[in-house]
Amino acid sequence: MSTILIRQFAPFGGRFLVLLAFVLAPLFWATPGSAQVTAFRQAVAESAARDDVLAAFYRGREFEGIWTGSDSTARNRRNALLSALAEAPAHGLPAGRYDPDTLMAELRAAATPAQQGAMEVKLSRTFLQYARDIQTGVLTPSNVVPLIKREVPLRAPQSTLAAFLKSNPAGFLRSLPPSSPEYGRLMAEKLRMERLLAQGGYGPTVPVSSMAPGSTGAAVVALRDRLIAMGHMGRTATQTYDAAVQAGVQKFQQAHGLQVDGVAGESTMAAINEPLERRMQAVVVAMERERWINRPRGARHIWVNLTDFTAAIVDNDRTTFSTRSVIGARDMDRRTPEFSDVMEYMVINPSWYVPRSIVVNEYLPQLQRNAGAVSHLDVTDRSGRVVSRGSVNANAYNARTFPYSMRQGPGPRNALGLVKFMFPNQYNIYLHDTPSKSLFDRSVRAFSHGCIRLNDPFDFAYALLARQESDPEAFFQSRLRTGSEARVSLDEPVPVHIVYRTAFTHVTGSLQFREDIYGRDAEIWKALSQAGVAVRAVQG
Repeated sequence: MSTILIRQFAPFGGRFLVLLAFVLAPLFWATPGSAQVTAFRQAVAESAARDDVLAAFYRGREFEGIWTGSDSTARNRRNALLSALAEAPAHGLPAGRYDPDTLMAELRAAATPAQQGAMEVKLSRTFLQYARDIQTGVLTPSNVVPLIKREVPLRAPQSTLAAFLKSNPAGFLRSLPPSSPEYGRLMAEKLRMERLLAQGGYGPTVPVSSMAPGSTGAAVVALRDRLIAMGHMGRTATQTYDAAVQAGVQKFQQAHGLQVDGVAGESTMAAINEPLERRMQAVVVAMERERWINRPRGARHIWVNLTDFTAAIVDNDRTTFSTRSVIGARDMDRRTPEFSDVMEYMVINPSWYVPRSIVVNEYLPQLQRNAGAVSHLDVTDRSGRVVSRGSVNANAYNARTFPYSMRQGPGPRNALGLVKFMFPNQYNIYLHDTPSKSLFDRSVRAFSHGCIRLNDPFDFAYALLARQESDPEAFFQSRLRTGSEARVSLDEPVPVHIVYRTAFTHVTGSLQFREDIYGRDAEIWKALSQAGVAVRAVQG
């Protein structure tokens, strides 16, 4: 008779089933005769034929199984896989896609060599699906949001199978999720929130749209209780919006990228009343995004989080420099794409070569109305030579036929400011200075045509140059003073990751949330939900 022995354990406080022994129907373990072997291998060949990868894999093994059989190696592989599948929901994966309970039932019911051969291939197919999902994501990002231009680091399934066969099964499966510290911190927060959801979540919403220090009554109690549940306040019985509540509001505001003034205005209150389930969805989306970037980021790299409006230099998972940024406006044609590349050089005193889309969509209509418009820009021909405005009849052209380009020379009024940082890419996106400094005072900074403007570009340059110049500031300033365009290569090019995280953690583990400025995470969650991902409550 088939038996299953299980135990429970609790990593991060969650509970999962671990298979200790898995004994299938006697026929499954019986020493097969030649007829049974032939029938089993024939079933494997037929079941694998629909999949080129599995067909080639089993053909190379003469259709011998890797999961089925009574030997300890096959048993350990089965147990490790079924245990990993049972833990899939902890990673924000669609549990129904793997369904270990059904797999176990089907394995117990596989009494004939033909049925066992079919189950052999089904286990391999499930293994490859799970491996891909947990390593590099459930979704193809560009299919969900076209402006996510990220190249997901997909692993070759043949290599995954080969590596699995050479490894300890349980250890191999544990190695599949991203090893980044951020993924581990997000998973820990997800499990904490699941326990909190089982206890009632954040509690009742605050029944007012705003509130100021000094307020009293039931609304203050609701505010107090939500702040306590969120971890922004210690236990207290106060019914007044006192200093303790104000400090809790400030901690909440800091964790959500809001103006830190301790006043629960409309934007703060709306964020406070956001349901726990929505916050959990943001964390699950962030875990999926971590899987899309599951490759080494570089011991030193630049991390631009669009939703946080920051650009940072990160060394060994520690932010060593950070500055506020301005990103692309919310208009569909101005939003900043997401991708990774490598910064190779900076240009001091840059010229601005106006992108074609801006020339024909914004400046050409102005030139058609007034030949002297945008006089701070040069009009250039195909060879880059400046042509006089008088020789350009803008009204003779349209956006498709306009034969000229436009350029702004170096100077303090240049649209790129006094320095730009280049990681050449097909999207014409880079980091740069700007003469429009007032925009950095705003909490929501989405105003550019797509490039990322930096509040502290000189300090950013000094931090990059410090590894190759003994006095990076003097080096930079000496070239700046010339007023001439100067290209400075980085001796060690630095990876750049332009990301979009509405949920993220600090090295301390504290969870942060930001507005879904472009609505991208809402689209990703919708797609994950359609794939079967769900938030859940877990008893502690």
